[in-house]
Amino acid sequence: MRALAAPDALLDAARGGDRVALARLLSVVENDSAASRTLAAATWTAPPAFSLGITGAPGAGKSTLTDRLIAAALERFVADGAERPVSQVGVLCVDPTSPFSGGAILGDRVRMQEHALDERVFIRSLATRGQHGGLSVAVPDALAALSAARFEFVIVETVGVGQVELDVASTTTMTAVVVTPGWGDAMQAAKAGILEVADLFIVNKADRPGAADARRDLAQMLDLGAGRRDGWRPPIVETVATEDRGLEDVLDAVDGFRDHLRGPAGEARALARAAAMMRRIAAAGLARSIDALVSTPAFDAAAAEVAAGTTDPYGAVAALLSA
Repeated sequence: MRALAAPDALLDAARGGDRVALARLLSVVENDSAASRTLAAATWTAPPAFSLGITGAPGAGKSTLTDRLIAAALERFVADGAERPVSQVGVLCVDPTSPFSGGAILGDRVRMQEHALDERVFIRSLATRGQHGGLSVAVPDALAALSAARFEFVIVETVGVGQVELDVASTTTMTAVVVTPGWGDAMQAAKAGILEVADLFIVNKADRPGAADARRDLAQMLDLGAGRRDGWRPPIVETVATEDRGLEDVLDAVDGFRDHLRGPAGEARALARAAAMMRRIAAAGLARSIDALVSTPAFDAAAAEVAAGTTDPYGAVAALLSA
């Protein structure tokens, strides 16, 4: 396998179904190295896979729902109006970062062992590595790599951080927000920004008391909202993931959103995702420039002047940037 060290060779092998090469390819992407830049031209220009972001608070059942959706998607998937089985499903699980290794804790992959030996399924954990918003910075590039490896459907499960992770909405094709009975009222949802994020609401653990109330609160929130610019009203689906209940309804909603994106809304969505990715790249580049700047003697000298009261911090920074 040493011959597969070159990024282009890894990509060719991954397209041929080599799972080891695909794993190494995603490692190149996640490490944010110079090699990952050489992959961008090949991966980002490939036809994008349909990606479903699964987000929500901890304990909502995201991992179990993701696990059961893998099997459901393999059995039924609608593309171009014709029902057919999907050939392979990719899963990106964004796990908390290990404080010791800096890698993913792999909790979700442990819970998805049922699919470990299925050649049609590829599951990869990505560490947040301190990234706020519940999403790893490597997810957009990982999605592009899976698309280039001819995956058609990818599920992205984010870290639960107590409120809705907003980053996933600008990364995946569709965003599903998972809530449970007793999750809170409509005002809390509005404050969390759910209206702007969700393309689909999933009331999981719907066999528990309060499921009808949760659905009602979500419907009221949508009724009171001004409506989305793209004209899509997020469906509300009830599921009991542990019993495989409601999974077909989730896939029906996915199919409906795919149809919706075939019009102008799809072009606008793709443009928004591209702009968001470019903003993140630009911000990362500026952050590296700032890190380099603050490590110079000129910065130390300017900080000393600010501390001594001989100049103000805004003027000092402006002088440094202009230099």
